[in-house]
Amino acid sequence: MHLSGQAIAHAEPTAGSGTDLTLLTLSQASAKIHDRQVTAMQLTEAVLARISAIDSSLNSYITVTGENAIADARRLDKEQRSGKLRGPLHGIPIALKDNIDTVGIPTTAASAVYRERIPVEDAEVTRRLKQAGAIIVGKLNLHEFAAGGTGHASAFGATHNPWDLERVTGGSSSGSGGAVAGELCFGALGTDTGGSIRIPSSWCGIVGLKPTYGLVSIRGIIPLIYTLDHCGPMTRSVADAALMLNVLAGYDPLDAAAVDHPGEDYVAASQQPVQSFRLCAPEEFYCELDPEVEAVMKTATDVLSTLTAGVASQQNLPPCGDLMQFFAEVLAFHQKHIQETPELYQPPTGRFLKSFPLPPVTDYIRAKDTLAALRRTIDSAFRDFDLVVLPTERILPMTLADTERSDRLEAQTGEMSADTFVAIANTYQFNMYGIPALSLPCGFSKSGLPIGMTIAGPRFSEGKILALAKAFEQATEWHKRRPPLI
Repeated sequence: MHLSGQAIAHAEPTAGSGTDLTLLTLSQASAKIHDRQVTAMQLTEAVLARISAIDSSLNSYITVTGENAIADARRLDKEQRSGKLRGPLHGIPIALKDNIDTVGIPTTAASAVYRERIPVEDAEVTRRLKQAGAIIVGKLNLHEFAAGGTGHASAFGATHNPWDLERVTGGSSSGSGGAVAGELCFGALGTDTGGSIRIPSSWCGIVGLKPTYGLVSIRGIIPLIYTLDHCGPMTRSVADAALMLNVLAGYDPLDAAAVDHPGEDYVAASQQPVQSFRLCAPEEFYCELDPEVEAVMKTATDVLSTLTAGVASQQNLPPCGDLMQFFAEVLAFHQKHIQETPELYQPPTGRFLKSFPLPPVTDYIRAKDTLAALRRTIDSAFRDFDLVVLPTERILPMTLADTERSDRLEAQTGEMSADTFVAIANTYQFNMYGIPALSLPCGFSKSGLPIGMTIAGPRFSEGKILALAKAFEQATEWHKRRPPLI
């Protein structure tokens, strides 16, 4: 872990703050700030103390920005005393996946290739959070360059799952999943190209939202596949995700992917009634499920049936095309580095980059045209229902030992491990469609491992998705469980 300044020297909480403040959800912490029951400094010091005490077990942070966070908390408390509150995120400690640019602070993508990289300006999402009064407490670990679904391949070491330290968190937003579940921040940003927000959200028992493509800016984020990249919130409650999305969503004219969508209040939208919602559980996403995942999803859909107009299962979504055609964008970004400094990549990432030949430009252009047509027409697939529900992951989180064995086998045979492809089996489609998808806890395995459910809908249906997720959350107790590490 990098430490920006003397982060740990500031980690002891002040009298009356207490590390128990980290148990609050973002929404609860925000309410206490606005009611003057706590200060930004108390929240920040409590989070930094918890990072110091817990993160040696999780390895969720790459850089802790303690001095900056303390200075920001002091300034925001001064604003509060003068009667100025910037909004619900005022004084709230937030952490960022370390592929999201932060001015003057290393942004490494968890790679030795970028170990010394220090951006000269913030990503647009970073700017929006700061402007809203959020306090950035650090940069979070990830699967190197976001190129994997397990989260174990990082130049800074693997992130450990708070529910079982011998298991992966899922990737690529591994540190975001571990830090939010481990209560080392009140919310985090993740990125999602094939499932990288939703996979760790499922395996860490938290809420993760991949918005509609273009709704949240990806400018200033190190790309994996620009055509499929998304950025979104990872939190401990649905209400928290809605609060963060209110800040993150908005047109960025300098982002080529941005869509100029009218502003919405996602907190208000999450409170709409769901009794009339027609749901579908597409059969294609219920294949080859772990028996425990299957049982939990059956119980979850039974609950949803009582909350809505019902859950049908006979319809599937349209085919989404070949994901691998877009690996040309991965290779284009990394071509210089993989040629000049291949030894700086983690072995699994190096093999990943070298295993796919660059497709002919004509194939790539045709794939882009096909994808554009799919995204223009995907809403028509929802004519007979409003939202779809499915298991986020078909399997339980893998052990770190299993991923290491897969790496050794991959190195011996020269063939790509199936780990990442298994992890994204139920997630990558929604990146291709470009439609919003949210994962939230819906149960646990017999051994106490979280299981997540995805709710997805047509473009810009974030409000409906949040409303259904909130209704399910209120009807169940799964989100109240805490990892045994805590």
